[in-house]
Amino acid sequence: MKTLQGIRACVFDAYGTLFDFASAAARCPGVPDEQRAALSTLWRDKQLQYTWLRSLQGLHADFWQVTADALDFALESLGLADPGLRDQLLHLYQTLQAFPEVAETLRQLRAAGFKTAILSNGTPSMLDAAIEASGLQGLFDKVLSVEAVRVFKTHPKVYQYALQELGLRAEQISFQSSNGWDAYAASAFGMRVVWCNRYGQRPERLPGAPDHVIGNLAQLPPLLGPVAA
Repeated sequence: MKTLQGIRACVFDAYGTLFDFASAAARCPGVPDEQRAALSTLWRDKQLQYTWLRSLQGLHADFWQVTADALDFALESLGLADPGLRDQLLHLYQTLQAFPEVAETLRQLRAAGFKTAILSNGTPSMLDAAIEASGLQGLFDKVLSVEAVRVFKTHPKVYQYALQELGLRAEQISFQSSNGWDAYAASAFGMRVVWCNRYGQRPERLPGAPDHVIGNLAQLPPLLGPVAA
């Protein structure tokens, strides 16, 4: 297995990579069991569609509004529109659970000398809430939100923002995302990429390609060579 050399920082997408977006509907007693999976999928799909469409239109709204708009669409589509249920789900989204291996993986990377960071569509307050709810405080050198550039992934400005904030070149960063479109875009931008393919997605037909594909983040540390000087 060929390890990634010259890496100084590990940068992570948040939703679906560090935090389980499906845990909101899974923990909400008001969602019927037989509709939990459908709600999570439709909510997520519409959330992403709205980020891409707003970026193309040049009509930015922050990720919290996009998330709420997507939830409204999903609830109405599934016949679940109810203000109380909506409020419950949005509260649970603010406190998403981290995947089980996340905390230990971050500790290993930091012990090895790598910088760690989040690069996310999420707003600063959303990311802070998720980090606190998951007990991940102190495990990131930087928490970077697209609100600084006011355009969503996969716009190159987002990846460039990470380079500026970390003071590194693209090839010195290992970028981890569970989203194929994000992983391929970061690769096309010039970052080294480990696609955390939690959901068994097929390869994308897009520019770029991940350097490695893993099933969860516990498999990441062995893929990295020594921290670059």
